[in-house]
Amino acid sequence: MKQITRETMSLFLPKRPRNAHKGSFGRVLVVAGSRSMCGAGFLCAKSALASGAGMVFWALPQSMQPAFAAALPEAITIPLPETEAGEISEDGFAILNDLIQKKNPSLAAVGPGMGSSPLLPRLLWETSLPLVVDADALNMLSKQKGWSQNWPRQRPAVFTPHPAEMARLLDEKSVGNDEESRISQTETLCRLTGGISILKGSGTLVAALAEEKVQIWKNTTGGPALAKAGSGDVLCGMISGLWAQLGTAGGFNIQTALQASLCGVYLHGLAGDLAALKRTDYSVLARDTADHIAQAFLEVLQ
Repeated sequence: MKQITRETMSLFLPKRPRNAHKGSFGRVLVVAGSRSMCGAGFLCAKSALASGAGMVFWALPQSMQPAFAAALPEAITIPLPETEAGEISEDGFAILNDLIQKKNPSLAAVGPGMGSSPLLPRLLWETSLPLVVDADALNMLSKQKGWSQNWPRQRPAVFTPHPAEMARLLDEKSVGNDEESRISQTETLCRLTGGISILKGSGTLVAALAEEKVQIWKNTTGGPALAKAGSGDVLCGMISGLWAQLGTAGGFNIQTALQASLCGVYLHGLAGDLAALKRTDYSVLARDTADHIAQAFLEVLQ
């Protein structure tokens, strides 16, 4: 097992040429949020922008759009029809398909705060975009018996479960808490999907399949400050923003997905550590972690 360190960042962190424009750094489509979890999409979209994506489209329930368009004016907000419960309805799929055809987003981050949105199955099974699959998108998959047997392995994807989501995805009765179980679960999800498997927690694990062998990395940043609701939404956005840049430069494939995941996990942990220096491990909110993304970049660039 390898370690994710500052040296890893020097190998894989996206370059920012002086003559670049916003198209040089990719376009992220974030599909996230519901009436009861409206902040999840905000944290994800903001973190994608703060991690360097050239443009972010955020598709969200139409009732949320006016407030969050004002809260995050740098994102292009896409209001979608919603159910009575305030979740994005399946009717939003046609609107997103039209957006994909006209605006050509590089990848999609799907799931944060979406609840049981009926749009989720269509996004996961009928969209050809590279995906970062997070939160409620993972929960939806876990409810579909044998889902991994039909997963389109040719489509690059990053899966970002926490331990309970991982157990549900693998249909295991208990959450893997010891190191051996965590490694085994991360490797299993990687083999089942052919995608990048990330198991969040203390010493977050990242797994990638190369020539039938699974390689695993363990993160060296982060601590209890990140044990707070919304931290995963920030990570989802960071990985998406980094992959948008790396994929635009080097192609959207498993290699650039791995590079974005390694950089995203390390920088996310470092941003939480830096926030804790000011607010302690007790008082860091997910928004504080997002607000320290820039300082995390400064740390690794110096």
